[in-house]
Amino acid sequence: MKLMSRFCIALVVGGLVALQAAAKIDLKRVTPVPENKPVPIEDYFRPPLLSQPQMNPAGTRIASIITAAQDKQQLLIYEIDSQKTDNVSAWGDKDIVSVDWLNDDRVIFVVSSQKLFGLGLLAGEFGKLKRSYPLIQYYGTRVVAIPSSDRMHPVLWNKFDFDTGRDRGAEIIETEDYGVAMLDLFKADITSEEIRTVRDNSERRIKKSYPKPGPGVTYGYMADAEGRLEFAFVSDNANRSLMQFDGKGWVRCPVDLEKIDVVTYGEVRGQIVVFEHSKDRKPGILRYMDAASGTPGDVILQDESYDFKGFLVRHPLSGGILGAKFDRDFPKTIWFDAKRRELQAALEPMFPGVIVNIVDSNDAETRFLFTTYSDRQPVIYNWVDMKKGAAGLFKSSRPWIDPKRMRPMSVFKFKTRDGRRLDAYLTLPEGASVENPAPLIVLSHGGPWARDSWGFNGEVQFLASKGYAVLQPNYRASTGYDWMFSEAELWDFMKMHEDVTDATRAIISKGMVDPDRVAIMGASFGGYLALAGVVNEPELYRCAVTNAGVFDWADQVMSYKEDRFDTPFYAGLIRYLGDPKKESEKYHRISPGRHTDKIRVPVFVAAGKADFTVDYTQSTRLIAELEKNKVPHEKLIVREEGHGMGHIENEVELYRRIERFLATNMAPRKAP
Repeated sequence: MKLMSRFCIALVVGGLVALQAAAKIDLKRVTPVPENKPVPIEDYFRPPLLSQPQMNPAGTRIASIITAAQDKQQLLIYEIDSQKTDNVSAWGDKDIVSVDWLNDDRVIFVVSSQKLFGLGLLAGEFGKLKRSYPLIQYYGTRVVAIPSSDRMHPVLWNKFDFDTGRDRGAEIIETEDYGVAMLDLFKADITSEEIRTVRDNSERRIKKSYPKPGPGVTYGYMADAEGRLEFAFVSDNANRSLMQFDGKGWVRCPVDLEKIDVVTYGEVRGQIVVFEHSKDRKPGILRYMDAASGTPGDVILQDESYDFKGFLVRHPLSGGILGAKFDRDFPKTIWFDAKRRELQAALEPMFPGVIVNIVDSNDAETRFLFTTYSDRQPVIYNWVDMKKGAAGLFKSSRPWIDPKRMRPMSVFKFKTRDGRRLDAYLTLPEGASVENPAPLIVLSHGGPWARDSWGFNGEVQFLASKGYAVLQPNYRASTGYDWMFSEAELWDFMKMHEDVTDATRAIISKGMVDPDRVAIMGASFGGYLALAGVVNEPELYRCAVTNAGVFDWADQVMSYKEDRFDTPFYAGLIRYLGDPKKESEKYHRISPGRHTDKIRVPVFVAAGKADFTVDYTQSTRLIAELEKNKVPHEKLIVREEGHGMGHIENEVELYRRIERFLATNMAPRKAP
């Protein structure tokens, strides 16, 4: 029971500190508040009413994750023609977090606990969802694929055996109902009989176990276009390999994962789609490749300004590639399929001023799901029946948001000190102008290998509603920019900090924001950048806000060492950042938590005690250093939260405190 013991210890230790009960948050209201009333904080941060909608193969029903009148995710199935619904929720502080169709009636779905841990995979049928039954419990299960020729036997990755904590690898399971109920092994009075029942039910369902892909840590599996397991990704001391299953065992492919990224499977067995990194300071190439030989195939696309970091749209039956979606300065869709191009062209005039995004279809491609959204309008889900010439609204993801009260987001290009042109997004509050410059919040994203995108953002809109301009800089290492930089530059955290500084100074020079009232804010790696900002630019910012940040990189690297045989993170950080013992000077330089004596402005520090990505002690040690150096600060450490605030009451409390902190520290200075 090693893994279960570890999980239970985390839950018990996390219970030592908690927030006081906050005022009741009304999640029943699904309409905007009247225009003469302020928008409540929770409206900006409430989880979407609906997400992850998927049509069944026949196109008669849509399964989706919904958030009901509480902070809890449930499963909803909607029958389009009859408008009948069926839904199910998990017990206690548990959520349904993903769903897939097995056939036209049956779905499989994953349940998690306390917004932190995966409990298991269940199955249920439309009209009988409340009698859903467990398939696999407490194995850290992820669905790899549902074979088109045998949909009732999905391929799973059972990443953690609850007895040993070890990776079980890829397995095929049986999904019939054996009459076993879901059991909660996180409760205090677990019996040996319950443990045995859970284990026996899970073991009984395993129909095939694949051999392990090889030495090292497995960090992913991939099926072919028909849903048959074909590939695995392995990291051995940070040396990454693509493995191919030949029917008996795994064979290493001659594919250099340092020079290419495997994006997805191809259209025939043995084929993959890869992204080749730039060789001549031009954006990289998306193309087919033969996995067994490493021979490049036809080019799918090459953008003129951005690397492809997105996903491909496939035919629901054949798996053929129909189009590509990715982020540039604005969201981009390229259709290779004439039918999808025609549908896109027909829909766009019906929804002026918003982006139309085709997201799913039935196998016959007669019914489609599509979304509309903008920087001010959250996602709205719609359906269209091409055969009947009918269309309709499915659900608005955030119907309590009034787009008329939201602020537009614009693209802002800035130049780094080494001459690269990067993107940032600027949202101005109402009334901001050169004559009336607004205070500025620099909001740095996490990752760092991610990016901010154009579209509705609740955090940004909340800050803008309080009178702040919000700048979201996409610094180097943000996706889409790899072609501009060397590998060393993409791992240079201080240069990322400099990019954020350059973006901030560039927007100040435009005159729309008040140079004397600038704050920096971020979570995860963004929290690191926030602290690095006030350490290295003490005259630029009035205050900083961090959430779940990394402040000492040597500590962060060593926190992964215990799990180095289960995850590739430790070896990867050692490879790209260096060994903390051998490069202590470098780690000292890039760790702002060691330089709190340079901070001259107040700092707000937030973290969750159940964070398994960045240990919350990074934040508590920072707090100790701030106290030692007499730096004004506020803190919010929450017992039951992980990497970010997952419970709405905690997120609302966090932003209430951030609002007060900013109001106190961003006020105009008094004239001498």
